[in-house]
Amino acid sequence: MSVASINPSPSLQKSPAARAISKFGCLLFVAGAVLPAFLSGHAWIAALRWTGLVAIALTGLWGQSLTRWIFFAMLLGGEIGIDRPQFAEHLRVLSEIFLRLIKVIVAPLIFGTLVTGIAGHGNLRSVGRIGFKSLIYFEVVTTLALLLGVAAINLSRAGEGLAISQTAVTAPVPATAPLRWDDFLLHIVPENIAKSVAENQILQVAVFAVLFGIALARVPEAKRASMLKFCESLTETMFSFTNLVMYFAPVGVGAAIAFTVGHMGIGVLLPLGKLLLTGYCALLAFLLLILLPISRIARVPLIRFIKAVAEPATIAFATSASEAALPRAMEAMEAFGVPRRIVAFVIPAGYSFNLDGSTLYLALASIFVAQAAGMHMGWTEQLLMVFTLMLTSKGVAGVPRAVLVVLLATAATFHLPTEPIFIILGIDALMDMARTSVNVIGNCLACAVIARWEGELVDNPEVPPVLRAAVQ
Repeated sequence: MSVASINPSPSLQKSPAARAISKFGCLLFVAGAVLPAFLSGHAWIAALRWTGLVAIALTGLWGQSLTRWIFFAMLLGGEIGIDRPQFAEHLRVLSEIFLRLIKVIVAPLIFGTLVTGIAGHGNLRSVGRIGFKSLIYFEVVTTLALLLGVAAINLSRAGEGLAISQTAVTAPVPATAPLRWDDFLLHIVPENIAKSVAENQILQVAVFAVLFGIALARVPEAKRASMLKFCESLTETMFSFTNLVMYFAPVGVGAAIAFTVGHMGIGVLLPLGKLLLTGYCALLAFLLLILLPISRIARVPLIRFIKAVAEPATIAFATSASEAALPRAMEAMEAFGVPRRIVAFVIPAGYSFNLDGSTLYLALASIFVAQAAGMHMGWTEQLLMVFTLMLTSKGVAGVPRAVLVVLLATAATFHLPTEPIFIILGIDALMDMARTSVNVIGNCLACAVIARWEGELVDNPEVPPVLRAAVQ
């Protein structure tokens, strides 16, 4: 039985009345979640949210696929976070368990898929061509994301008039140093593959796997076959492992949302609501104005692509971790019709070089800091900042609290005050959810675009059984 087969009432789910009740339930829940910001101490508001949840559950909106199970778990987790914030904070252990189960998959999956794709294909020139095209695509799209972030914050001017005080510091900030390109280059080269796997350094594992695959491709066929067969078996096993772990995904995702809401509260949205709204609108504009036209130019089947990325994007949104969605994203894109060797190269590389949501947010937050400090930055200075972020943001994935590190490094470079950065920390977790989801969507689209560029995107693929759950 697959995860997608859990379906308690198919006839009820297909009923137009049931779908209408489910949508009405969603509206009730959203209304009940927003009202406490304006009205407090009313029991009927909580009853409104619970009525919405019951309506969704009874009509089976969440029963058709794992994505909808996860959606329902997110709503339920949000309700637990609102009603029982102290209890919700203890649920973090469940989300940590889910993240650990995912992390243990990432390194062997990347190793198996990359080695199989390179050594099994045997055309090393093709591997180099894919890498070159990927880097060009990554650089163009992330630059557009940076420019859109700058435009969005200049339109909204969310930082102007914001009172800055030291009381805005909500968390201790670690000592940081500016990210340098030579440090980043050194960081991506593994010195000990066991250490890289243990620390979940995805790019280091990918570099090792690429070199290993090239070396294996140069070995005579007779001696290559057994190792190649092992890597193929490893890959299939890790895909099966992923499907097994996904049974726990609704629990882990619901717990992550419960912890976030319980720990921060809905009230955190008010002081920085304008910045939060600017960030979400900018990310939505990036999807509609940049990624959507790219998908049309590349002739990517849009509806099928949305269905393929819905689950990994949802997981990324709830957990705020790109790597949590990485195994499922690789599964989904291979099932979508992208050859395994392209998936295996583009997604791990995109984890460091194509973080569209994070780069957009960095540009937006940097200008916000200047606005909050009352500093006027001309377009020349802003474009210079964009160029700097275009380089420093490439190291985001490999550094703990990386966005904060890059923001502080940018502030030091352009002589900006640090106090507004401390204010941003108040909503950083909420912003992180959206930008991480956009990161995953951007990397999945990059896979499809590179595959189409190579003339290898399969429009009507036959999905292997081990991948079928990823697209149902």
